[in-house]
This record gives sequence, C-alpha cells and structure tokens, in this order.
Amino acid sequence: MKIIMKLVLMVALLALPSLTMKAEVDPNFYIFLCFGQSNMEGAARPEAQDMEGVSERFLMMSSQDDGKNGRKLGEWYRATPPLAARGLTPVDYFGRTLTNTLPDNIRVGVITVAVGGIHIEGFMSDSIADYVKHRAPDWMKSRLSEYGNNPYERLVSLAKKAQQEGVIKGILLHQGESNTGDPRWAEKLNTVYERMLHDLNLKAADVPLLAGEVVQANGQGACIGANKMIDALPQTIKTAHVVKSDNCTNGPDRLHFDAAGYRELGRRYGEKMLSLLGYDVVRPIEIPASAKIAETTMQGCQFPKVDAERRAYFQTYAPDAKKVQVDICGHVYDMQRDERGMWTGVTAPLVVGFHYYFLKIDGVSVVDPNTDTFFGCHRQSGGIEIPEGPEGDYYRPQKDVPQGQVRSLYYWSEAKGEWRHVMVYTPAEYDTKKCQKKRYPVLYLQHGMGEDETGWSHQGHMQHIMDNAIHRGEAVPMIVVMESGDVKAPFDRRSSNQQGRSQYGATFYNVMLQDLIPYIDSHFRTLTDRDHRAMAGLSWGGHQTFDMVLRHMDLFSYMGGFSGAIFGLDVKTAYDGIFTRPDEFNKQIHYVFLSCGSEENFGTEALVKSLNDAGIKAELYVSPGTHHEWLTWRRSLKEFIPHLFKK
Repeated sequence: MKIIMKLVLMVALLALPSLTMKAEVDPNFYIFLCFGQSNMEGAARPEAQDMEGVSERFLMMSSQDDGKNGRKLGEWYRATPPLAARGLTPVDYFGRTLTNTLPDNIRVGVITVAVGGIHIEGFMSDSIADYVKHRAPDWMKSRLSEYGNNPYERLVSLAKKAQQEGVIKGILLHQGESNTGDPRWAEKLNTVYERMLHDLNLKAADVPLLAGEVVQANGQGACIGANKMIDALPQTIKTAHVVKSDNCTNGPDRLHFDAAGYRELGRRYGEKMLSLLGYDVVRPIEIPASAKIAETTMQGCQFPKVDAERRAYFQTYAPDAKKVQVDICGHVYDMQRDERGMWTGVTAPLVVGFHYYFLKIDGVSVVDPNTDTFFGCHRQSGGIEIPEGPEGDYYRPQKDVPQGQVRSLYYWSEAKGEWRHVMVYTPAEYDTKKCQKKRYPVLYLQHGMGEDETGWSHQGHMQHIMDNAIHRGEAVPMIVVMESGDVKAPFDRRSSNQQGRSQYGATFYNVMLQDLIPYIDSHFRTLTDRDHRAMAGLSWGGHQTFDMVLRHMDLFSYMGGFSGAIFGLDVKTAYDGIFTRPDEFNKQIHYVFLSCGSEENFGTEALVKSLNDAGIKAELYVSPGTHHEWLTWRRSLKEFIPHLFKK
C-alpha cells in the first residue's frame, strides 16, 4: 500500500509543472485592437471574394458568443468575415494586407469591438454607464448588451487574454461620425487611448493609433465634416496616424462604405501599419481602365491585357503559392498577391508583335490558363500579341479580302515509317469554279527550332499575309506547305552546326524528298517543275532551306532565310563550292532573300555581303526595331513573296 501511495505522489509531482506552466508569449504573434462605430462594425455584405483566400496566419478573437457563425467569446478563429458579427469591415483587408507582406513566421490577430452609431463617450469608462442609460437610443441598447453594456471593458479584457499569447502592436479606430463637430473629440479619444495603454501596460511609442477618415462620397459624405477633426488628431495624439478615405467607394446613404470601399480602406490601414513596422509597402498594381484584353487571351477571360504604353498585365489565382512570376522571353517580372490569392503582374513596355511567355509558380514554369496556347520553346506555350497600329494590317484579315484556307492533313512517310502532320495553305481562288483546273506554284515554308508546323499559321498569320498580298496583286496565288521539319525537340549540342553537315533536323530531308513533295504534287493541283517550287524558313528553318535547296537545285529555284541560322558559312567550300560558281548559281536560283531584325545581331548582313562579294545575287531585308521574333518573320514573308514565281 505504501508503494502505491508513493507512486501516486510521484505522478502528481511530475504532473504539477504542466498544470502550473503558462503558455509562452509568441513575439511573432502580432495583435491589433480595433474599435469604433458602424464602419468598424461593417455595413456591407461580404462577397464571394471576401470569403476566400484568408490566410491561416490571420486570426480573429471573437468578441462575443456568436452561435450563427459557431464562435465563442474569447476564442481564436481564422479571420473569415464577419469579424464583428455584422458585415465586411476595414479590419478584414487590414489583416490580409499584413499577412501578404509580413514574413511567413508572423501571425496576425485582431479583436474588434464596435457598435453602430456609438459616440466616443461610449468607450470612456467614467461615462459609459450614463451613456447606456440616458444617451443610447433603444435600437443601440441590444447591441451594447452583447458587450455587457461596456464595450471598452470587453475590448480590454479580451486584449489581456490575447497578451498571454502574443504582443499588441497597434490600435485601429474608425469613429467620429456621431461626434461630428465636437471640438473635444480628439481630447476624449486621447483619454480612451491613454486609459487603454495604462490598463494593458503598453507604451504609446510601441502601439500607434490608426484612425480612418469617414466616407467622403466626392465631397457629399453625410458626416464628411468629421474628417477635419480626424485629420487634426496627430496634433493631440503624437502617435496617431490618419488613414485617408479619398476614392473609397460608399453606399447610397453616403455614410457607410460599400464592400469595395472597405477593402480599399482596409488595405490603407494595413499599408500604414506595415510602414510603421518598418516594412516596404508595395501598392497593388493598378490596371488602367483603358487597358484592353489581348487578342491572344482565351475567349471569356479578362487577362492578359495590354495598355496604351504596351505594358502587359497578367492575373492568375494561386492561393497557396509563395512566389509567382511572369517570364516573357527571359525577362522575369514578379507578380503581387492580393488577399484572396490572386496574383497580378505588369511588364515594362514591350515591343510590338508576338511574344511567348510562361508563369513561374514557386519556380515551376507553367502555361497561363488565361491564354491561347502556341507551340514554341519546344512545348506548348502561352503567347501574347502586342498590337501594331494600321501598319500591321497586312497580317490581319480584312473584310474585303477573299480568304484562303489552311488545311490540316496527315500523310504517310515511307522514309520514317510514320504518319506525319502537315499544314497546307490554298489561296481563296483555289476551290472556285473559275480556277478548278488551274495549277499553282508551291512554297515550302519552315518554322524555327522548338516550333512546329502550326507556327506559321497560328502565331505567324501567314494566311492573312498571303490573302492580302494576293488580293493587292503583290503576290501570285500559290500553295504554301508547312511541316514540322523534325526540329520540335531541343537542339542536340553534340551535333554539328556546319551548313550541310548538321544532324539536327536532317531526318526531314529524306521525308521531304521521298514523301512530302510527292504527296503535295499528287493531292493538290501543283506546277511540279523547279521553276515553280520555292523554299524558305525562319531561324533553323532557314538553315534547313540552305541544306535542302543547295543540295537539290534541280527541285527548287527560289530560296529565303528569315533570321536564318546560317553561321560560319565559308563561301569557298560550302555546298561543294557552289558559291564559287556565281554564273551557274544565279542561272539556277532565280531569287535569294535573306532577312533579319535590326536588333538581333544574327550575322545576316555580313552573310549577304560575303555572298554578294562572291558574285551571288542575294537580297537583304532588315526589319526595323525587331529582334529574333515573329514580327521580323511576318515582315520578311511579306517582303519575300512578291518576288516569287514571276520569271
């Protein structure tokens, strides 16, 4: 029996520390006390966006028993509206703004005690009893009773409980409407503030007071006169800071903010507190009303957008992401998260034309779900068009111009033992009764490395370029064939880059000779002689054009390279020395066109000079202001096709 008693005593002694141990105060739990009248209580109904994306680090202590929302007095809950058993308040977006900026190890807790219509005297301990008995209207008394007829005492008692877990960092006030014109309002508020600091053992320097202006309603606010005394508050309370309400929208009573107004005012409270805490404040990105939805944006989506300065705006919803960026051609821009988890980004002004882009979510590159997709960069990519003015009409469909067709076809390749995909453009007249027996010249048009057979028609708009040029009489009607060229996968660095010797994309050459050309000639009304066959390509497609045409001059008589990857070409030895025989070359090849963007430094100008110096007739075109991009190649196609098939 003695042994049992000793064991019981030991267990009791061991358990004693756990019974008496107090919870340790977390210095990274920032607590804010919020009080005032109806606008702090919240007069707008929370909307769907307000119920989403509340951080687990943003908490509210219930200031009353709230059976409707399943909350008990003095307990912490995630800060989902309502925070004061009414509607949306500035406190909602105050806390969200803080958690969006503060380090992840910092939590934010708020305690809100607010009573609609209450005067500042309702928070003064020496006047509250008289206020409840003699000054409070009947409709307010039930609300006061929810706080035990002493809202100040309720706020302070909850604050003391909260101090057992965290550190009070500030006090938020929105009150003054009921005291409009009271010359002693600031003095009375100072009494409340100092009493609160004393009762909670706080120092004013450590706990600033943030006071928000009342509704302005473009100068027509019902109590706008209160803003004069609110703006002067720092003269009485040196640690007070005014939160402006200009341009915060309001309801029809011109007394209460609407939901959007509470969001904006709450953000301003948050930004002011962040600055006082020593954090850099980044305002949400403002999207000008004049910004237009990009033509490459998926139908039904609102982003991406482009403004008059050619800045692009992006949005994506990623509430659990830590960092989101937009990557446009290697230029990376950080995006900003709002309280709901919506990220917004804006670029510097972009050059006109088409740009591939990706979103980077916590370091992972993904396609923006808001955009149309384009095959580029060796995979499906996002894309955005920065529009030109009327000068870009040559690649846009025009109402008065007959439209050709781009056909999506599959053909069998004996050379590779596989089905392959090809896009074929036919001019508008091709299927008309008038031209049903007419035969057409053919241009084989290749894309660049990492793109596919859809590139020229999707991001290049070649069909519109062809339609418009043919309609204007600038180009003869022709068939255009676009194939993948076996260069969708990344470049194999082990292969040679020497003209005529590179293995990258070389598997396409036999396909073209044995399968593609015969397929086109047998399925379309083509002119099959070399004088009516041309080949051109952009970037690596230009490399393939040189390899194919210069080794099969019996099949082609026109060639073009748009930013062609023709590096280190030795005019004395390349392609069996054909460039050393200029008379032979110029007789067989009717036209050589080489182009580049003025900003890409691709060596094209030097290449043309070396060919011209060797006696080769080659024409140079430089696209002004463009890089290695689709606008360069659209312009190049426009300049190239008027010279085809006119001998």
